[in-house]
Amino acid sequence: MSESAQRRLAGRRNLIKFTGASLLLTVSPLAPAATNRNSGVLAVRIWPAADYTRVAIEYAAPLKYTHFTVKNPERLVVDLEGIELNNVLESLGNKVASDDPNIRLLRAGRYKPGVVRLVMELKGEVNPQVFVLPPVGGYGHRLVLDVYPLNPPDPLLSLLDSKEPRPAAVESRARPDSRPEPPVEAKTEPKPESPPQVAEQKVVKRQGRPMVDRLVTITLDPGHGGEDPGAVGSGGSYEKNVTLAVAKRLRAKIEAEPNMRAVLTRDSDFFVPLHARVQKARRIQSDLFVSIHADAFVRPDANGSSVFVLSESGASSSAARYLAQKENAADLIGGVNLDVKDPILARTLLDLSQTATINDSLKLGKAVLGELGGINRLHKASVEQAGFAVLKAPDIPSILVETAFISNPEEEKRLNDDAYQDKMAEAIFSGIKKYLAKNPPLAKSILAKLD
Repeated sequence: MSESAQRRLAGRRNLIKFTGASLLLTVSPLAPAATNRNSGVLAVRIWPAADYTRVAIEYAAPLKYTHFTVKNPERLVVDLEGIELNNVLESLGNKVASDDPNIRLLRAGRYKPGVVRLVMELKGEVNPQVFVLPPVGGYGHRLVLDVYPLNPPDPLLSLLDSKEPRPAAVESRARPDSRPEPPVEAKTEPKPESPPQVAEQKVVKRQGRPMVDRLVTITLDPGHGGEDPGAVGSGGSYEKNVTLAVAKRLRAKIEAEPNMRAVLTRDSDFFVPLHARVQKARRIQSDLFVSIHADAFVRPDANGSSVFVLSESGASSSAARYLAQKENAADLIGGVNLDVKDPILARTLLDLSQTATINDSLKLGKAVLGELGGINRLHKASVEQAGFAVLKAPDIPSILVETAFISNPEEEKRLNDDAYQDKMAEAIFSGIKKYLAKNPPLAKSILAKLD
């Protein structure tokens, strides 16, 4: 081969190398760009509950979406525009629990370039709510899919179904503080019918103690939940977990009383909007409302327990105002569909004829605070007041208990201790009983009875 031919061949080879390098340079920047595009969806979280199931899709930048429902079988379809399928979306199917009350399965696939389709197969007819939430707290943009069953569980009927009748309720209430008679003697009675009950009622009259002819209903409200973790301790404890644990212990103690029953606004890890907590308490005609929290402050040395009630005329201290603002922001973090308007709710939360209820709330708060002082230092020696949205039921004495400061490392450890949680529940329960002993509830509609 001549020298000139060799030079031409070498030139072609260099051109190929250069062209290949150019292609590589052209293509290689696209890899991170595609990765960034695919990483648009950062996380998907699913919060199942009997009330509703929430799917929260968190993403880096605003996106467009459309949604529609399909019948036979029931499905909710959501198209996400401007993103590509990534491993977060591909793992959706593994996130749905088999016992989810509302969702059968959830899958994602590439519908067309730049569009990912989510298909949610449902276990029945639903009323879906699909809405977006702006970045708040530690979250980015979120698309929320709330799946409400078409026939949601009725809190009052659920309460009646879950509570076993107690034939000895009146007898136990009427019995003086002495021990009950041995069971053997009771079995010797030929016909244990109405005479023993009449005798017990006479004892009540002799003792002069107030008698309640129905079960006392108490709504327990574990603060936060689901998308809203509440305060987070330095050891990684979530307020929402502590409040639920204490509330369940308190419910067990209340349910052990023959003349009392308790209902939780949430019995697992899901978010309940503040107004829905109030509505649930009113729906079951609660006698008392107790919201349970674990405080946090900017300084880790802040400590002690507190009790708060509603204020009509401003907060009793700057700290109370700060706490109310922080707790009222739960709807922003947990995520509420602001497009849903409820005129009944508006009247309820703006009802200012609450003076009598607030007075009763102060009495309840004082009784509970006194008991809390027996197991923990009190952050404030008196009941404080502020504009807590969750305490705005106009006809139910309501208190908010800050069990301790989860932001304090020492108190955080105690809040995660089973024995201390039980002491806290027992203290709140003792305060409730002391309040009821002096302020027996009045008769209510038959709907509030269990017979």
